[in-house]
Formats: sequence, structure tokens, C-alpha cells
Amino acid sequence: MTLAENAARDAATDVSQTGAKRPHRRHLLQFLALTALPASIVLAQSAKEPPRDPSNPMETEAGIAIKDPLVVEKCGACHTADAKGNLSRISWVRTTPEGWAQVIRRMASLNGLSITPAEAKAVIRSLSASNGLSPEEAKPVSYLPEHRIVVESNIPNETIRQSCAACHAFAQPLSWRRSKAEWSLLRNLHVAMYSQADAQFRKPVEDPTQPVPANGAPKPLPVEVALDYMNKNAPLMTPEWTKWQARQSSAKLGGKWLVNAFLPGKGLYVGDMMLTPAGADDDYTTTITLKSLADGSTLTRSGKGLVYTGYSWRGTSSSGPAGARPDAPQDHETREAMQFSPDRRSAEGRWFWGDYTEFGFNVKLTRAAAEPTVVATWPYALKAGTKGASLKLIGDAFPAGLKASDIDLGKGVTVTKVVSASPTEAVLTVDVAPDATVGAHDVGVGGSILAAGLPVYKKVDYIKVTPETAIARLGGSEKHTPGYQQFDALGYDAGLDGKPYTADDVSLGPIDVTWSMEELPTVYYDDDVNYVGKLSPTALFTPAIDGPNPERKWGRNNYGEVWVVATAKTEKDALGRPLKGKAFMIVTVPAYKRWDQPEVAK
Repeated sequence: MTLAENAARDAATDVSQTGAKRPHRRHLLQFLALTALPASIVLAQSAKEPPRDPSNPMETEAGIAIKDPLVVEKCGACHTADAKGNLSRISWVRTTPEGWAQVIRRMASLNGLSITPAEAKAVIRSLSASNGLSPEEAKPVSYLPEHRIVVESNIPNETIRQSCAACHAFAQPLSWRRSKAEWSLLRNLHVAMYSQADAQFRKPVEDPTQPVPANGAPKPLPVEVALDYMNKNAPLMTPEWTKWQARQSSAKLGGKWLVNAFLPGKGLYVGDMMLTPAGADDDYTTTITLKSLADGSTLTRSGKGLVYTGYSWRGTSSSGPAGARPDAPQDHETREAMQFSPDRRSAEGRWFWGDYTEFGFNVKLTRAAAEPTVVATWPYALKAGTKGASLKLIGDAFPAGLKASDIDLGKGVTVTKVVSASPTEAVLTVDVAPDATVGAHDVGVGGSILAAGLPVYKKVDYIKVTPETAIARLGGSEKHTPGYQQFDALGYDAGLDGKPYTADDVSLGPIDVTWSMEELPTVYYDDDVNYVGKLSPTALFTPAIDGPNPERKWGRNNYGEVWVVATAKTEKDALGRPLKGKAFMIVTVPAYKRWDQPEVAK
């Protein structure tokens, strides 16, 4: 029996014994009997509920000992140490440099942490080494530190989307590894700090991918589904991290690196990046020289960078004083986020700038070596059946007296002449057979191979406008800067299967198009295309100013949804009409709150 039921029974006994002499006993009996009913209901309901995590779960997993005296000094006052050298909370999480920078900011703003920029840099570096991510763990979420706008395809279901990706990128939680207790505490942090989180974690989701509970059991809360997924897919300790701990060492990246850099709207750049060690381990100064293959212009930059966790590069560079052109790299300091391969022979990443980090080079680095290295070809692609085509190979350490027989461009592509050759560039004359294999051919010079470096195509079958889904932000007032968007039009051959939008399609690089915008009809008489902003002939979209527009119906802001349309100048479809491609763009309000950690590149 419940306490209330026992009390009601005792009260009933008293009443039966005293009768009318004690009427207040009858009232007590009635009251306790009534309270017994809801108490029984509550207990019955709780018996059906699945067990919930406690608000402060006990840690049961082995932690990562913190040995750096500075980290212990700065963090140990609140995060107490145990006999094994673990610091509470800290020893049971791992993350990227940006993740640790975010934590330090939160500790300073909410808990009064006193720390200098130099100390913060050292703490971030130390924790990234002892409690970081392995290269295999970091690569799938590299788009987050590289500030790429992507449509995330890694969210397993709608339940987890609501719990973990409605307010921020799914890459945010996937950039962490935590113990079970820490994942539970992260849920509690969200509920405590963000008022909408508790309702969002509990809101039912129509998700056909989730199994129906058996025997009438209650459906798990969305947050419980998410926690189960994160515990299975992002636990504290993983084989990848264990292996990387054994391999992690000073990166030793000093020397010459060959650069292949694609800048949307401006095309392909090639050149080199010199890394010079600067004092402390894995700190470097940089000198960058790039040449545009589209117009021959050159770009020189200097900067600095550092390496976290043995492979993760963060840096900055500039060409001089800042300028006013939003899309010109020489007018801006760029931030650099790259991931070097474990063998330290290559790297990939992004060099970006802009108030919304909307501009940037997609870069590939290859370490210069004594043997020949090919990093790019020009033009982007060759058409089957072409004779006497000019082709440039760009790289390093090309041998003197380079001969046609030294070069292999794959089946059906023949080098007929080496027009000129220097250590960094070879100009060739080539014939492409009509039956040459469609696809991206390897380019070989001696023993060096540029994998899939030369696309060969039959015809341009369709155009893809990138990014396919874009976002721009209104701005230009005294309080908010605009968020631009740069588009590109890429040609594609449908590949061997002849079907567009399949895995064997061949990208041919940018093609000549004319640009325009079209209304995306979502509301009658909306006319967004007249208000959202302007698209330049080079596909740079400049949004309209933020704030109410008195010329617009109901005085609305200049936000809206439009199609960005590329129309080919020469390529036609089967009916003789110019090829067209479209991208969807949302032009929305300024971002009033931003999450960023630029200090990791300093």
C-alpha cells in the first residue's frame, strides 16, 4: 500500500471506533482517500515509463588523464582531479580545436574563467593533442571548421534531425566524442541554457524509420533516440583514436607545397605555398604564390599557421592592406582550415573570407619532391575526336628534355608533341580519338600520377549551377553587413551510361553562360525577384539592404526565394535549345547570433 492508503486505513479505523464523537476524523478520511487515488495513478504511470537519465549521472567509463600543468592550473580549480589524473568532465570528452575554443569562451563568460589569449592558445593546443579527434573522425565533419554551406546528408533520421540538427549543423555534435554520462549532461546543458530545447527534445516526430514499440510500450522521446545514436556512433574511446595516439607527433611540414586552388566565380589557380618553421613545434610562417589559369593574373600572400593534433592546420594569410571588393581575395585576410594526410604528403581544405565566410578557395596541397609531380591540367577537359589540342601540365620537378613518350594521358589520348617544358610547366599538343574512353583520365609523367586529372567527354549533356541550394543574407545598413553568394555553372557529360545525374557523370569545369534570376512562386504576387538583390554578369549575388521596404507590399523586408539560372552560350540540348541550369536561393535576414572560433587560426 501507499503511504496515503495506509493513512486512510488508519483513519477509517479511528472513525469506526469513535463514531460521531469525532467528526473531524471523517473529514480527514475523505481527504486522505482522495489523495490516495492520484498518488496511485502517479505510481501506476511511473511504472509504465521507461527509466530516465538522472540529472547528474555518475561517470563509469575510464577517462583521459590530463598531464599538462597549464591545463590543470587553468581548469583544475573547478574540474577536480582524481587519483588517476582525470579532471572532472574534461577527461571524458574529445573534440576539435574549435570545440575547445568554444568551451573556453563559455567558461569565461558563464563561470568567470580568467585566461589570457596566449594561455588559451596553449590550452586549446594541449587539449587538442590529448583530447582531440583522429584524422578519420575529423574528416567527415571537416565542412564545419571549413565553413562550407552544405546540405547535410549524414543525418540518419528525422527524429535525430529534430533533436540535434534543428538549431545547428549535425556536424556540431558529431565533432565531439563523449562518455555516456557526458552525452546525458550535454542534454541537460541544452535544457538549462536554451528554453526551447526541452520542448524540442520531447516533441513527437513523424518518423517512419523508427520501430513501433512492442506490447504497447511508450515511445522513446526524440532526445533518447538521439542519445542512443550518439552513444553508439560517437563514444569517448574508439579504435581510430587509439591508433592515432600512437602515431601522433610533430607534423614537420616545413618546405615547399604545390597548390591546386579552385575559387568559385574565378576558376582554377596553381602555385606554391612555402612553410617555414617559426619557433615552437608546429608553428609556421607562410608565403603563397598563385597564378590564375583563367586570366594569368598572380596573387601573392604571406601569413602564419599552426598544426593541431598532428594533422589539423589553422592559419591566416593576406596580400596587404584590406580593400573594398567583397569577392577579391587580394582585398581580404583569409582564414585557412586544412587537414594533412597522416603521411604528410598532401592536404585538403578551404581558405575563406567574408563576414559570413561565404568566399573561399577549395585547396589541395601536394608536397614537393625530387620526382616529377603533376598538380593540374589546363584546360579542364578535352573533347573526344579533337586533334591538335593544346594541353598544359602544371607541377614541379619536370625533367629536362621531357619527351612525349614520358607522358601518359590514358587510352585514346596521344601526346603528339612537347611544345615547351620547364620544371613547373609543360605545354603539349595532343590528339583525342573519337572513341576515347569518357571519364576522368589519370595523368602520368614518369612515375608520378595525377589521379583522375584529365576529363574526356563526348558532349556537354547538362549544366549544374553550384551551390545547388544557396543562402544569402540581407545587409548594408549601419548594423549589418550583407551576406553575398557566388555561383558557378559546371558542365557535365552524362557518362558511359548516358543517363544524367548518375555516379559516372563527368564534371567538365565551368562553362560560358549568361546569368539571370527567376521568380520562385511560393506566394501570389510576391515578386521576390524584384526586391532580393542583384546578380552580376559573373554570378556574384549582392543582397538588398536589410530592414522594412516601404515600396513592398505590407512594408516587408527584402527577403525572398528565387531561382538562379545559367543559360549556356554555345551548348544545346537535343532539341537545339540552349542548355540551362538552376539553383535555389533563399535571401533571408541577417544572422543575429553567430558561432565562430577565429582564434584557433591565430
